[in-house]
Amino acid sequence: QVQLVESGGGLVQAGGSLRLSCDASGRTISVYAMGWFRQVPGKEREFITSIARNSLTTRYADSAKGRFTISRDNAKNTVYLQMNRLKPEDTAVYYCAAKASISSSYVPADQREFNYWGQGIQVTVSS
Repeated sequence: QVQLVESGGGLVQAGGSLRLSCDASGRTISVYAMGWFRQVPGKEREFITSIARNSLTTRYADSAKGRFTISRDNAKNTVYLQMNRLKPEDTAVYYCAAKASISSSYVPADQREFNYWGQGIQVTVSS
């Protein structure tokens, strides 16, 4: 079992950048595909991006393409989400998630596939 803790959220102006970190403990993340989701009140949790165990394969929602970048450092047991050119509509609670995966190149996007979740962190983008 792995425990996930997000950090790096906060308040930023539109056009600015933030980097979220997801620190894992309890087990190495090298056996997990990792992902980021976000949720605003009254809406379903939304897929943003995921990265395969091999670090080479990634997947992005259209809303994140060209602005957000996911990466992982298995040695540090950490996953990152670099967010650039932020918009007010990016305001949400952001969640890190892990999916145990046999395949080294699989990049899940359905939240139902993920086994473990962080507690979430608020990101607020002001206009």
